[in-house]
Amino acid sequence: MNSRNTPQLWAANLPQWDGDKNNVLVCCQIRQETHDVKSFFFTPQEASVFKFLPGQFITLELTIDGEIINRSYTISSSPNRPHVISITVKRKPNGIVSNWLHDNMKVGTPISALGPTGDFTCVLHPAQKYLFLSGGSGITPLMSMARSFHELAEDADVVFLHSARSPIDIIFKHELDLMAFNQTHFQPAYICAKVDKSPNWRLQPEFITEGMLTTENLKLSAPDFLEREVFTCGPAPYMASVRNLLATAGFNMAHYHEESFTFDELPVETQAAVQAEENAHHKETESHHNNAQTFSVELSKSGTTIQCAPDQFVLDAARAAGLRLPSSCSKGLCGTCKSKLVSGQVDMKHGGGIRQREIDQGMFLPCCSKPLSNLVIEK
Repeated sequence: MNSRNTPQLWAANLPQWDGDKNNVLVCCQIRQETHDVKSFFFTPQEASVFKFLPGQFITLELTIDGEIINRSYTISSSPNRPHVISITVKRKPNGIVSNWLHDNMKVGTPISALGPTGDFTCVLHPAQKYLFLSGGSGITPLMSMARSFHELAEDADVVFLHSARSPIDIIFKHELDLMAFNQTHFQPAYICAKVDKSPNWRLQPEFITEGMLTTENLKLSAPDFLEREVFTCGPAPYMASVRNLLATAGFNMAHYHEESFTFDELPVETQAAVQAEENAHHKETESHHNNAQTFSVELSKSGTTIQCAPDQFVLDAARAAGLRLPSSCSKGLCGTCKSKLVSGQVDMKHGGGIRQREIDQGMFLPCCSKPLSNLVIEK
């Protein structure tokens, strides 16, 4: 063990890491999970420990090509190991932040982060039996939950069904298999769009299915899935497919929970599909507000002025007007849309994505703010 880290690692009564005050993290390890996925491990710059719920996320504040970019990533590590936190990131086409992390993050690199936050966690929904459904790098919040059960030696009844392109794309496979070895009631299973059946791959037909997630292969892994608490994370089309599958099967959706990917990190074709759906929604919203009182929202840098109804979020009004502002969760959690309010007043109900000191400095989150007057935003 590196003696440089020993005092902090074993220190007792360390304060809790506070992303609002001392938000600098330092990269302490990088792990190659698959050919295009890496895990990045961080410790606080100032001696402290992390406190979070499995499934929550942090928001990185990075400077890339001179521009400050916020991006949210789910924590993949377990809260039972509070001295270190990890995120697991897949390199993606046109993924500005994911590619920057893969190419530039080094051990010893400091970054700023906000959080942890989020309400996608099994802790808030205790159950006798769980079903974890993940697609691609959407495995990360569910892995945090699975690791938490495993490290506490809780033999929870969990079926963990992960979808990937191929066996070599299965993230954390060896660790999931180890959990199954150690826990009688933990059952991992994998669905791969394509399975290489060459001698180089030891195919395990009882665990790996070729194809896509269907009701039939879901029943093979979890015959009692209708009785389980379901947690899902993955790309938007994957989660839409899961919702449709469960609803068609008669699942009680009150026991369904999902977490979405960061919008700007989705593949281009997925972004287009999501944006088309949002545009249709915003056209309906715009029509609803056509005859209502509106406030003007001026974007000072671009010189654009739009109209926003009193009961409409500023971000929704911008999108309805055809503007693409930086955003991610659209729930006031991640801070990606954070903007400077030059003048005017808003009613903001955020979920932790902005610090009080930033509010005091005139910052606000358009995604969860409704206008109380005409606004001028530094955009």
